[in-house]
Amino acid sequence: MRQPLCRSSLLAALQESRETWDVVVVGGGATGLGAAVDAASRGFRTLLLEQADFGNGTSSRSTKLIHGGFRYLKQGDIALVRESLHERALLLKNAPHLVRPLSFVVPTYQWWERFYYGLGLKIYDLMAGTRRLGGTRILSRHSTLEHLEGLSEKGLLGGVSYYDAQFDDARLAITLAQTAVNQGGKVLNYSRVLEFIRDEGRINGLVFEDLESGSKYQIRARSVINATGIFTDEIRRLDDPESWPVMQLSQGIHLVLDRDVLGGDSALMIPKTDDGRILFAIPWNGKVILGTTDTPVSSASLEPHPIESEIDFLLEHASRYLKKTISRRDVRSVFTGIRPLVSESDKTETAAISRKHRIIVSRSGLVTITGGKWTTYRKMAEDVVNRALEVSGLVERPCRTYRLQLHGGNLRKDSSWKWENYGADAPLLDELVNGNPEWDMLIHPRLPIRAAEVIWAVRYEMARTVEDVLSRRTRALLLDASASIEAAPDVARLMVRELDYDDEWIEAQIEAYSEIARHYSLDPTLKFEAI
Repeated sequence: MRQPLCRSSLLAALQESRETWDVVVVGGGATGLGAAVDAASRGFRTLLLEQADFGNGTSSRSTKLIHGGFRYLKQGDIALVRESLHERALLLKNAPHLVRPLSFVVPTYQWWERFYYGLGLKIYDLMAGTRRLGGTRILSRHSTLEHLEGLSEKGLLGGVSYYDAQFDDARLAITLAQTAVNQGGKVLNYSRVLEFIRDEGRINGLVFEDLESGSKYQIRARSVINATGIFTDEIRRLDDPESWPVMQLSQGIHLVLDRDVLGGDSALMIPKTDDGRILFAIPWNGKVILGTTDTPVSSASLEPHPIESEIDFLLEHASRYLKKTISRRDVRSVFTGIRPLVSESDKTETAAISRKHRIIVSRSGLVTITGGKWTTYRKMAEDVVNRALEVSGLVERPCRTYRLQLHGGNLRKDSSWKWENYGADAPLLDELVNGNPEWDMLIHPRLPIRAAEVIWAVRYEMARTVEDVLSRRTRALLLDASASIEAAPDVARLMVRELDYDDEWIEAQIEAYSEIARHYSLDPTLKFEAI
């Protein structure tokens, strides 16, 4: 059986140790976790600090796609597309339990669209080379409707099919945290950086607060990487109050619908909506994710809320293309993310801003990485660790993540597909259930999540709150917000035994989770009361 991930043991070791860390990463999203895996796998003494939970921000609120980026090809950003297709292939090999090929269909309504999109997607295939997932095909009207049973027939002439990949973003974030630990690194959630320590103007450490206990810890570091996504500028101002802002934030929402509104196993892609973005309707975990919008916002938030006009935008566009008129009653959950885009003075629309990443080194030696996207997280991590080694003077060691199998990726043929997203850990969940048959029960009739997953999340994935479990260790909050609220009391009672808290903790957790989850539901009749 695996050894549990224990926060208290790690914090105690930090209190007692006076050793200097080689690399300290601030930020536990895709980029920060990737950097921790990269640095630890090279043999550097690595620590990651996250102010909330791993993947709590933008990294758990994506469109769930690992893709080259067809729209970047339209923008002429050939280098980004080629890099993304290369990274897509690596992820399919290194995390086969979480990243899988997916068929997409672009419906066509004008005679020229099949040739225009067909040609563009053929080029997309050619750029992938031997790493392509399947050939682009021109579809007849009948074949298009076979792929997308829920697609409206009005004005439809045919379609174009192609392949990309999809994944579970929050589960991949947790997997990266586990991989970093497997490689000898340390990771801590709910640990907020308060200040940097300097020696002759150069950062050589920091102070952070354990948000659970309120205790403060001072650590030494040869290099510090700022990978805080939408909070990038806040950490840069902590280093230098006069630092200029580099972020331009954009909010996007997704609506989660029942699977039957789309039908079939393919995803729908509309190349251009009224705001210039691509619209996706993607089958995912037995549901359909519809998104996304693009709304500039002025400030970062861990829990951004959808804007009414964004909801209306997606409902209107979905109803244009689907047989069923989609209303708020059909929405099982709405989730909102803020994109950490690198500001470009000549680009006023966030939909047009490149997803390339940028590395900035401050006068004090703080290495900041901004921008990018989930697909290229590994390359971003490689680049920022390389830069951190240069800045700090640490002896360079080659990157090892090209062929590094992520935690759980070494699949076994006897793995139970009941625990598909856990990969090679699946037999261990079977052992949990065999020893405690009651843990095989679903936590709610409308959620495909079992009690054993709650226990596993606390013991082996550093889940600390009901929200950690229902939002990120499982995806209950995204699959059905109201069902997740109904399941929260039972989840809290399962967790309290593992965490050794009391009944007051249960009540507080139910109330806190309900307050968060109500913003994911469009049901005005839903009541949110602690049970």
